[in-house]
Amino acid sequence: MFRIANNPDIWYNNNMAKIPLPQTGQPLDVSYIYQLANAINDLANQVVPSNYKFVTIDTPAQGKQSLKNSEVRMVAAHINVANNRSVNSGNEQEFSYEFDSDFSGIPIVTATVFNYGTTDVGNSATVVIKKVTTGRIDGVVRFGSNGNLSVGVNIIAVGVPSNG
Repeated sequence: MFRIANNPDIWYNNNMAKIPLPQTGQPLDVSYIYQLANAINDLANQVVPSNYKFVTIDTPAQGKQSLKNSEVRMVAAHINVANNRSVNSGNEQEFSYEFDSDFSGIPIVTATVFNYGTTDVGNSATVVIKKVTTGRIDGVVRFGSNGNLSVGVNIIAVGVPSNG
């Protein structure tokens, strides 16, 4: 954490203390103005972009890009695929998810099966992403066991947002 070396009074328990408000009619002295300037400089140092605030996105279409966190869009979603449904091994269930707004290029997407049922039948289900576009993901869940299950798919997409 950034510290103001010559002014330890504005720190308390690793938190920056509030600068006291002047009383009505109180003259502004050099010490008070110094506290204000240091507090503003400290705040500026904490919000300046630095290397650890960047994300690298490497896609086949757009290549490797190093972007500020604020310039990256991440979507996390959950889709229910089967709710207390009887399935046979080898059965498949297709799913799709549309992003609220398009990415400027095809995002990096991961999808995982989530077994929220009370049986172990969903533990053998797998997910395959079939197609990803700037606005949608299509996939299929394949069931590996017979029985009743309740499964969903968790999706995380990371990419560059479109400007529109």
